[in-house]
Amino acid sequence: MLLSVENLDVRYGHAQVLHDVSLSLNEGELVCVVGRNGAGKTTLLRTIGGFMRPAGGTVKFRGERIEGLPLEKVARMGIRYVYQDKRVFGELTVRENLELAAYASGQNLDEAISKVVGIHPKMGTLLDSKAKGLSGGERQILLIGRALVGDPQLLLVDEPTEGLAAIIIGEIVDILLKMKNRVSMIVVEQNLSTVARLADRLYVMKEGIFSREIDDKGTIENPSSYEEEL
Repeated sequence: MLLSVENLDVRYGHAQVLHDVSLSLNEGELVCVVGRNGAGKTTLLRTIGGFMRPAGGTVKFRGERIEGLPLEKVARMGIRYVYQDKRVFGELTVRENLELAAYASGQNLDEAISKVVGIHPKMGTLLDSKAKGLSGGERQILLIGRALVGDPQLLLVDEPTEGLAAIIIGEIVDILLKMKNRVSMIVVEQNLSTVARLADRLYVMKEGIFSREIDDKGTIENPSSYEEEL
């Protein structure tokens, strides 16, 4: 098992956001977490990624406990977080954004560029464009490509299709599907048609708990069977 989350409790001050949450991820899987805004999905990813320290429970990556470790150490272990807000370095070019990621991971810049161009060839024509001028979909692709620099083992992808046009959503889904053979992923997503295409397994989150885990692909591909829980 690549990742094991057991009995996780997370609080913001006195308010408890996650209650006894458990999740597993096998090598090569893409697991989706769905739920309404405020259900605790982003908090779960941020806790796994080292941004937050849990009040209780464990997070194990390749059998090693990582909950509460510094963010930088979690990243060095091979876990990357892809932000929901499409946060890029706007005043830098696409090439410079990738150069920063390459420097942080110790990877060659040419290899870093080949990763983002490999998932979306059009990005090769935008290398000298400032990131702030990219469309929302292009920024999302840059974030995903940047996260691949350094050959991570796990991507935590937060709402990758939020605010994007349908045609761009299709491109993002195709990219994530293409990446499944090289990196394991947990994807937080609210677009159920996207989930139906992506997920090997599915967790439904409601008010800080998992109300259901679905591992039947036929059920996943039929959103009407679980959308009433959201």
